[in-house]
Order: sequence, then C-alpha cells, then structure tokens
Amino acid sequence: MTTPFDDPAVERTFAAFPGEVRTGLLQLREMIFDVAARTKGVGRLQETLKWGQPAYLTPETKSGSTIRLGLPKGGGFAIYAHCQTTIILDFQTMFPDDFVYEGNRAIHFKPDEDLPLEKLESFVKGALTYHLK
Repeated sequence: MTTPFDDPAVERTFAAFPGEVRTGLLQLREMIFDVAARTKGVGRLQETLKWGQPAYLTPETKSGSTIRLGLPKGGGFAIYAHCQTTIILDFQTMFPDDFVYEGNRAIHFKPDEDLPLEKLESFVKGALTYHLK
C-alpha cells in the first residue's frame, strides 16, 4: 500500500526525481511511514520539504530527528540524518561494511541495487526516536 501525499509540493518533488532513483526513494518513503506507524512514542509523521528535499518530522511528540531523502552530488540517492546527531554513526557501528556512508550525515544508494530495508528500519527507528534516549 502506498501512503498518499498530503503535501502537493512533496508529491511534485518525488515526481521530478529521475526515474532511475524515484523507485528507491519511494521505497524509503514508504518504509519511513511504516516504521513510524509501528514505533511506540513517535506519533503522527509530518512530510514536508526542507532544503528542497522530502523531510520527515515528528511534530507532535518531538521524539525524533528529521530524516531527509535526496540526491547526493556523486549520483544515486541518499537518506540523510541531522549531522549534529549520532544517528548515522550509531547505525554505522551496527553495519560498518553494509552501506556507503557520507560522514555523519547520509547513507548513499545506487539505483540498480536492492535496498536492504530490514536493516534500514533500525536506522529509521533510531532517527524517529532519537530524542527519547
């Protein structure tokens, strides 16, 4: 099931992504909504644009740190966490060799690779509950 878009600007942003990365970005989007719905303390998820990128926030509970989706300069697509958190580093400790990391701010993906969604769920859960620690 696909989560409908509440914000037409976010929907237009996804529609504008190149086809070769749009599928992966939509998979990440759906996983973010799914993890949020299953994780205690997260509450309603808000999808908006930050810096022109789809962003996911927990406005009611303030349980999490913002997650963003976008296109890194080197190609492919990425999921971003706030660089002044330990979200990426915590995840990298669990999966040091499974992903391509951009410092403490992003995980990069290639459009022709399958997304390891089960592993990525722990990243999303960590971001959405970051302030509950």
